[in-house]
Amino acid sequence: MKKITFLIAALTLISTTATFAQSKKQRQLILDAQKAQKTLLDSDQGLQQFFDDSAGYVIFPNVGKGGLFIGGASGRGIVYKDGEAIGMAGLKKLNFGLQAGGQAIIEVIFFETEVDLDRFKEGDMQFSAEASAVAVKSGVSVNAKYKDGVAVFALPKAGLMADASVGGQRFTYEDF
Repeated sequence: MKKITFLIAALTLISTTATFAQSKKQRQLILDAQKAQKTLLDSDQGLQQFFDDSAGYVIFPNVGKGGLFIGGASGRGIVYKDGEAIGMAGLKKLNFGLQAGGQAIIEVIFFETEVDLDRFKEGDMQFSAEASAVAVKSGVSVNAKYKDGVAVFALPKAGLMADASVGGQRFTYEDF
């Protein structure tokens, strides 16, 4: 009986610790996403209209990219609906072609309609790795438009990368 009680107590402690660690990770990612949103808006105030009018958006506060002929990128982000965090997202990219270097960027994807947001959450959204990303700089968002229900903006944080490659990106989503 003592062994069973000890085992139950140990399993409870382990699961509580894992839950707390995950929650701490989520909280840090949310804070990073909030800072990234502020940085994006400081770079181009016109993005505020996208934040206000979109059905939802996902902010990847730190996407790491790198490559030499074959390249890739990955990052974790927070998904928002009506300005409220609803889940976490993962981003993975794979590229082939002329490329060299490494870079860290902030990436935000806006969803034009609820259907577009749902497609993202269901894992039905993938698109060319760099084809639809608009580099954030003051005033660029004024003429930016949705394409196939999404508008993607990227803001370099550090590093330098030359890229003329072909590839794609894939996303994952999990509710809080």
